[in-house]
Amino acid sequence: MASIFAFYFFMELVNGIYTIQGIDVAEIARQFGTPVYVYDGSKIASQIKSLKNAFSDTDVRIKYAAKALTNVSILKLVKQNGAGVDVVSIQEAQLALGAGFAPAEIMFTPNCVDFEEIIQGVELGLTVNLDNLSVLEKFGKKYGNTVPCCVRLNPHIMAGGNYKISTGHSNSKFGISVYQLQEIMQLANRYQIVINGLHIHTGSEITETDVFLRMAEILFGIAQDFPALKFIDFGGGFKVAYKQGDLVTNVYDLGLRLSKAFKQFYQSYGRKLELWIEPGKYLVSEAGYLVVKTNVVKATPSLTFAGVDSGLNHLIRPMMYDAYHEIINISNPGGTQKVYTVVGNICETDTLGADRKLNEVREGDLLVFKNAGAYGYSMASNYNSRFRPAEVLVVNGEAKLIRRRDTLEDLLRGQIDIF
Repeated sequence: MASIFAFYFFMELVNGIYTIQGIDVAEIARQFGTPVYVYDGSKIASQIKSLKNAFSDTDVRIKYAAKALTNVSILKLVKQNGAGVDVVSIQEAQLALGAGFAPAEIMFTPNCVDFEEIIQGVELGLTVNLDNLSVLEKFGKKYGNTVPCCVRLNPHIMAGGNYKISTGHSNSKFGISVYQLQEIMQLANRYQIVINGLHIHTGSEITETDVFLRMAEILFGIAQDFPALKFIDFGGGFKVAYKQGDLVTNVYDLGLRLSKAFKQFYQSYGRKLELWIEPGKYLVSEAGYLVVKTNVVKATPSLTFAGVDSGLNHLIRPMMYDAYHEIINISNPGGTQKVYTVVGNICETDTLGADRKLNEVREGDLLVFKNAGAYGYSMASNYNSRFRPAEVLVVNGEAKLIRRRDTLEDLLRGQIDIF
């Protein structure tokens, strides 16, 4: 079986009250204000555990894709649960180091950056992952055989939820084409580059195990030409549920079948290698909730709008990717269902959810957007000079503030008044 259906989320309705780890979500909103991101730490820990169990038959290394959510407390929680980290900028690397990750635990996979940033990554001791021939040649000229590197390949496989989030197709800016393998080998030989890892990441929301096995087949065929490999990195892209009944990646099926193929490969390769994966959304998406307050309920001849105190500045995925986020009225769980279009308070058409059946929404009601843990705060902005929300982590049955809400001073920081 390649995919499974999702049947539950961790936020629970108990005696008419929505709770996370037994804490009233509405009370969290009252304590910290709205809008507010709330993360369930136990869900993050359980997702890491599920991947470890799924790949228990091989030497797996989990590298959390930090771009999904970079709060230092989240990074520390990930580390405490035995995962490493994948970063895409030198700033993310510095955050990871500050959270306690050792340089050897950090995979650095930048794209289209100045070579100076690559040099900084080497100086920090990170595992550097290179994804274009120009940078690979510069790397070889500077370091020769003194610093190993990983190479990111583009497998020319269209995978994932849609074209915008697929990164392994032929027109993607990511990775060196598998059809340029000869050029990679020529550079490696010319500069004696030690390539100790091969990497493929084809995108997000991949439900089928067969996609990963196709990637594996490509990688295994190429890997025989690289004698110094330490690991092969299969990226991430594991699909999580956005609503009841969604198809999701069956990580246990994936772990079983990919681990079996991987072991067969490294036996023919001649020595044992590490299998790396890079989950981002899989670890934090379902753990996160964006809690907002309904400012206005606006009935028109064609629609009824529920206008909230948030918008595309806090959750851009519906506008950027046409992403679906389930919305719940936690203030009126027993109310009659009606159809609403939920919009933000930004001076743009920022529809967060169109034509949604919600329990009757009244002005002042709290609405919750699910799956706000990944690419929620990390893609948030101060557009319209609105403040970014606070972040709260629920851990060990306690709701703890892990980032305060922006203030006017935050908006002015860095500005220089020349008059």
